[in-house]
Amino acid sequence: MVTAATDFHARVTSCRACPRLVAHREAVAADPPRRFRGHEYWARPVPSLGEEGFRVLIVGLAPAAHGANRTGRMFTGDRSGEWLYEALHRFGFSSAPHSPDPQDGLRLIGARITAAIHCAPPHNRPTAAELSACQPFLEEEIRQATRLRVVVALGAIAFRAFLRTWKALGREVPKPAPAFGHAATAEIASGVHLLASYHPSQQNTFTGRLTRPMFYGVFAAARRLAGP
Repeated sequence: MVTAATDFHARVTSCRACPRLVAHREAVAADPPRRFRGHEYWARPVPSLGEEGFRVLIVGLAPAAHGANRTGRMFTGDRSGEWLYEALHRFGFSSAPHSPDPQDGLRLIGARITAAIHCAPPHNRPTAAELSACQPFLEEEIRQATRLRVVVALGAIAFRAFLRTWKALGREVPKPAPAFGHAATAEIASGVHLLASYHPSQQNTFTGRLTRPMFYGVFAAARRLAGP
């Protein structure tokens, strides 16, 4: 039986709306770095991860070229995922602190992970047109989030993409509009909060712009706002 969830998954993973992204995701799979040679790449749009009835929605930027674009699961198989799943597990949103492989049995608890776009973009920089093309998927996820309490946006692009999507759905955006900054918090509806975090990319974690205590602080707030 085709459910709404399986239909959504099928529509996301079969999308070929953005020629540049299609070409890039397939090109990196055809010529991977030495450490991933012999790996079978997913090389398609990466579906969202998480159970229905979630209270916390985590919005990333996009699949990493040799992370989720390889494994087929959000934030799986790269350094950013190591940081994210460790934090999620620490605050009760994940069954395990590590996510090396999509068959590892990890499951999210009361949370869902999605992205501003579902395909890996060149240089991690999607165009405005590509973000617009993927926005209907995020709109659909927000409409179905009947128990939503917290949105965690990882990085400025994801933060802005979420606010555009929220507004496109006819939802009120506070005035002045929330500004991106690490650990910034805004109540965007009664009982619904938007939290901002620097993205756990190597560019941020290796330079110390984002530390683990800083990252934990965002998810501690998410835990408090989402409830037990």
